[in-house]
Amino acid sequence: MHSRTLLLAATLGWMACARNVPAPTAAPTPRSVRLIMDTPPQETETLDKVREDVEVDTDEGERTPRVVTFGETPVLQRDGMRARLYGDAKGTLGISVDNFLLFEVTDAKGQVKRRAVVGFTESVHLGNEQVDNVGRRAFTFEPGEVDLTEFLPESEPFKVRTTVLDTWGVGRVSDVYLVLSAPETRAVEDDLRGE
Repeated sequence: MHSRTLLLAATLGWMACARNVPAPTAAPTPRSVRLIMDTPPQETETLDKVREDVEVDTDEGERTPRVVTFGETPVLQRDGMRARLYGDAKGTLGISVDNFLLFEVTDAKGQVKRRAVVGFTESVHLGNEQVDNVGRRAFTFEPGEVDLTEFLPESEPFKVRTTVLDTWGVGRVSDVYLVLSAPETRAVEDDLRGE
């Protein structure tokens, strides 16, 4: 009888402890935000708006680029997720741009914190600052090829302003989405294999 009482007490104690275990936190939900809407080709000289504060090192065309189109996200949080560019919300299509995308990451109040460019361009300057080029120099990119993860704040709220700029010939851009998804897990090698 004494062992049954101890067993019952231990079982009840274990059940009480199990209730106090915190629930596992849910992983952030993947989501996508359109940065830019598809804009058909337009002759550069027909684009009226100029981005006066931007200068491009180029031997062809204009050093002060013209604005093809512009977009800005609502306030976002990365929450440790990967941030890549795609041509659709599902993350299956690539993107294309002529000449380049200028990304300006702001805090929730609109203060610019970082800038980067993606596309077919030489060095881009804003005042004395040379803007980082993310990815290779090209007009088209494979789905998810452009990774902005390290460029965006990990846990602070932010917005992304995106300006499509052109310096010569024709300006255009496909749909561009920022897709936030769970980071890939790395396979852990078994160090004891073969021992």
